Amino acid sequence: MIQSLLIANRGEIACRIIRTARRLGIRTVAVYSDADARALHVREADEAVHIGPSPARESYLIGDRIIAAAKATGAQAIHPGYGFLSENAAFAQAVIDAGLIWVGPNPASITAMGLKDAAKKLMSEAGVPVTPGYLGEDQSAERLQSEADAIGYPVLIKAVAGGGGKGMRRVDAPEAFADALLSCQREAASSFGNDQVLIEKYILSPRHIEVQVFGDSHGQVVHLFERDCSLQRRHQKVIEEAPAPGMDAATREAICGAAVRAAQAVDYVGAGTVEFIADASAKEGGGLRADRIWFMEMNTRLQVEHPVTEEITGVDLVEWQLRVASGEPLPKKQEQLSINGHAIEARLYAEDPAKGFLPSPGRIDRLLFDSGARVETGVEAGDTVSSFYDPMIAKVICRGPDREAARTDLLRWLDGSFVGPLHTNKPFLHACLSMADFAEGRLDTGLIERQGEALTAVDCPSDRVLAAAGQRFRKDWTGREDREGLFGFRLNAAPKTHVDLFVDGRHVVADAASGDLRTDLRSAMERDGTIIVTQAGQSWFFSQTPPVKAGGAAASDGAILSPMPGRIIAVAVAKGDRVAKGQKLVTLEAMKMEHSLTAPFDGVVAELDATEGGQVSEGTLLVLVERGED
Repeated sequence: MIQSLLIANRGEIACRIIRTARRLGIRTVAVYSDADARALHVREADEAVHIGPSPARESYLIGDRIIAAAKATGAQAIHPGYGFLSENAAFAQAVIDAGLIWVGPNPASITAMGLKDAAKKLMSEAGVPVTPGYLGEDQSAERLQSEADAIGYPVLIKAVAGGGGKGMRRVDAPEAFADALLSCQREAASSFGNDQVLIEKYILSPRHIEVQVFGDSHGQVVHLFERDCSLQRRHQKVIEEAPAPGMDAATREAICGAAVRAAQAVDYVGAGTVEFIADASAKEGGGLRADRIWFMEMNTRLQVEHPVTEEITGVDLVEWQLRVASGEPLPKKQEQLSINGHAIEARLYAEDPAKGFLPSPGRIDRLLFDSGARVETGVEAGDTVSSFYDPMIAKVICRGPDREAARTDLLRWLDGSFVGPLHTNKPFLHACLSMADFAEGRLDTGLIERQGEALTAVDCPSDRVLAAAGQRFRKDWTGREDREGLFGFRLNAAPKTHVDLFVDGRHVVADAASGDLRTDLRSAMERDGTIIVTQAGQSWFFSQTPPVKAGGAAASDGAILSPMPGRIIAVAVAKGDRVAKGQKLVTLEAMKMEHSLTAPFDGVVAELDATEGGQVSEGTLLVLVERGED
């Protein structure tokens, strides 16, 4: 067994790997950038090494520094986690050439599955069904457009070296193809250093089904059943679960068998995921059918959503990775693996759904996770969600004897947990889990998009929420059990039951005498006197003192400000240009995503302070649009 391990990653996955390594008696080494100097994974590891500045391309993506850190600390092996260098065959080979153990598949397997076009050809030869599309080497815009036209719209443009939803664009009509292609190629080049794409038919009612596979160096390959990751927003997974709803035994045997054949075709060793697209309209009620499922790609690493598989199989996949990398055979054979119960995972992010899911980096002053769930996190109260990386706060996993039990437990956890003052997607997750279609297992990847603003609407606190805040204040006002007679006491007058509070910068009056709070409301009081009330996953933070107002005049409604620190990658207008409402002005790259900033109304570009390639901080004025004459 490996005795010392360097983890070439950060955040929750680094903490996750450290936890298993510690249980196995393995010494751990963390690496960190400037931004992560005091991060949780650094504090939890036995040793930590600084590897560079905050941007990932100057630290976590520099393989030579990571290998040097492993050698300097005497680490025997390197675990890449997921993202960063986890699917970089050249890095994997460099680790092996340095005399270290690579906790992952062979570089040749990574290469074989790393390019989506070549992987599809290989899978077709191995008898694995693939979706129709164009996988050719001619990457001219004219050829790609003609192939898309021939396939028939809608089509999906995908970066051949892509993953994680990046470098992907759906195109619904021929006239939209050229712009989508340029955007996709630009994002692919930025994220993966390769702007080549493939075109494939877009399935109108698709479900995203993936199979966890595992191989060892003794020629064994097993599957650990399937996961359903259909609930997505812009190709990013939101909710994952295992097993897949509506999966019958025959379909499971077919899809899992295909996944094993895919792994065997590349002599796969370690943890991997074979991803399939299924036609959700194949059976009444969005069920699945074996002849309507096609191979999409293989991820040659551990997946973000691996905990749901662990929960239904009782397997620690990280332990399996470490044992297989040490040369041991797989701990279990296929017939020893079975499904027990149902698990659902939600990804909790520091982002604001009401503002287009813009990331919300900053310090976490309040963090209270309820019990009753498995929580994978890389932060604690007092830590900062950095603008340099993915804004995930935690993954939350609930397991139950059936799907409905897991779903209701996850809803209960969201109601009882608080994060602040950052914006989070917690109410959005609650709304997703509460959808009737989700509750009944009617899933496809377009479900969230069809629901529109109904999932992201931000409500003002209701009278019942205000009453809960008032009653919480009443309960904790004196610190005594017999508070009823003391609260609001006035000589020769009825007790005062109204409480003056502030929420979201506004003054509100809470009636502490109101009843009928029921069990869908959760409240808590922090040590600083802040009262937190949660309903349907949305939290309000009440204070008894007015907020301190920041100085300075507010910008006009035509001022386009940078919503976060980032890099300008495209400027679509010039000073003096006339623009229409909704027209793209500037494209900002931040937190590994592209963000389009658009004109708020028809007008003229009066000021332009954005330059392609320039770095900007949050709140920087980029464009000023003045209203045109009526």
